This record gives sequence, structure tokens and C-alpha cells, in this order.
Amino acid sequence: MALAVAVPAALLAACLFAVAAVLQQEAAAAVPGEESLRPGLIWALAHRRLWLAGIALSAVSFVVQGAALAFGPLVLVLPLASTDLLFALPLVARRRRRHLTRRDVTGALCTAGGVAAFLAVLPYSGDGGRPGVREWLPLLAVVAALVTVLVPAGLRASGRVRAGVYAAAAGLLFALLDALTKSASGLFRDQGLGALGHWEPYALLLVGGAGLLLAQSSFQAGSLAVGLPLIDTVEPIGAVLIGAAVFHERLATAGHLAVQILGAALAVTGIVVLDRSPLVRAGGARTSG
Repeated sequence: MALAVAVPAALLAACLFAVAAVLQQEAAAAVPGEESLRPGLIWALAHRRLWLAGIALSAVSFVVQGAALAFGPLVLVLPLASTDLLFALPLVARRRRRHLTRRDVTGALCTAGGVAAFLAVLPYSGDGGRPGVREWLPLLAVVAALVTVLVPAGLRASGRVRAGVYAAAAGLLFALLDALTKSASGLFRDQGLGALGHWEPYALLLVGGAGLLLAQSSFQAGSLAVGLPLIDTVEPIGAVLIGAAVFHERLATAGHLAVQILGAALAVTGIVVLDRSPLVRAGGARTSG
């Protein structure tokens, strides 16, 4: 029953986030570059209906993914949720009135096949319980340190490099957000409003806000070809590692682990191929609205 809820919910979350990312990037690309990483960026975007529609879809996607994480482990849900680029690609093609190329299809098949191979040998992980503060502290310190290094590096760069650095930092925060979502959703499932007596729901707001600002700054600095593939790579890999280290979720062992590594490599290869697609790069063209 749990997997019957987790799997379709994760795929639905991926689809919703894909539509949201396309809308957000089109709106963010029209904002002047000097607003990057400033609260003014969010204020400027909040006056654009396209961006607001994207944010609304992102919120729905977040709730749906939270439901998936309440019933399934991070190592299952996040690889599925990271397939949003597969949904975004045909949407960009439709909006740009272009056709999918052989490269696009190859990249999509590699990504889908890699995720399928990773999950095919994944052992089922039951609910490992809620991690204690001692288990969270090293993770919080590592993510904070990495983001502290990446953000200044992005400020010193420009164009695609800036977009990529911000996207990598956003991906790290989103991986942490996924872990916090799993913990908080479990609390709400078991305790209802009593979950508000714990720190995780409030950490969600802080981490989610920082991740949103970095993601929008990435979309503002460059096209989806830069930001979305990096987020789709860093977030699931980070979430899977967090699932294993903090939530004690099981990965495959021995020969099956090799299959998972090859599957992950194939999925990343597919993302790189899609990153080089002229269609996806065209999605970063600046718009007037």
C-alpha cells in the first residue's frame, strides 16, 4: 500500500514541478541581472502572473512530494521526482513550437532507463524512525558550509557559470529540504498539529526560502539548460545519500550496487545530453512578460 501511494505521487510531483520550472524560468529571465540573490528579485517576480502560476504549481508539487515521502523512502521517491526534466522537455517544445530531436529522445531514454535500473534493484526500506538532533547536526553543518562556499563563488562569476553555481547550491538545499520534508510529513502523519511542537516544520520554511531564492537566481542568470539539469542531478544524489546516512535507508549491496551506480551514471549522462539540446537552451531566451 505504501509504495502504491509513494510511486505515483513522486511521478506526479515531478510533472508538476516541470511545468512550474518552465513558467518560473520564463518569468525570471526577464528580470534585470542586478537583482540576482536580492530579496528584490522575489518582489519583482511576485508582480508577474506567469511566475505566480509557477510558484503555485511548485507549492502543489511540494505537497504531493511530501505525501510520497510520508509513505516511501528518500532513496525511492527522489530518483522518481528528479525525472521532471523529462516532463519539461515536451512542454518547452510545445511552447517554442519545435520538435523533439533524436538527441532529445536519446537523452530522455537514458535518464528514464538509468532511474529504472537504479530502482529495479533497490531493496525496500521500511520506516527507520525519526532521526535525532545528533544525526541532523553533521548534515546541517556540511550543507551550510558548501552553500557558504558556492554563493560567493556565484557572485564573482557571471552568465552560465553563475547560473550553474547557484543551481548547485539550490540542489543541495533542496536535498536537505527533501529530508526535512520526510521527517516533518511523518510527524504530521503521526501527531497531526502536534508536529508544530518540533523544529523540522520551521526549518522547512528557512531552507525552502533560501533554496527558492537560489533557484530563481539561477533561472534569472541563465537558461533551464544550465539550472534545471544541475538541480536534477545534485538534489536526488544528495537526498539518496542523506536517506542512507541519516534515515538509515538501505541501498543495494554487492553486484546490485554496481547496477545502481551504472544506472545513476546513465541517468546523469541523459541529463547532460538533454542539457546540450538546442531545444532546452532555447528555453532560456529572454521574454518580455
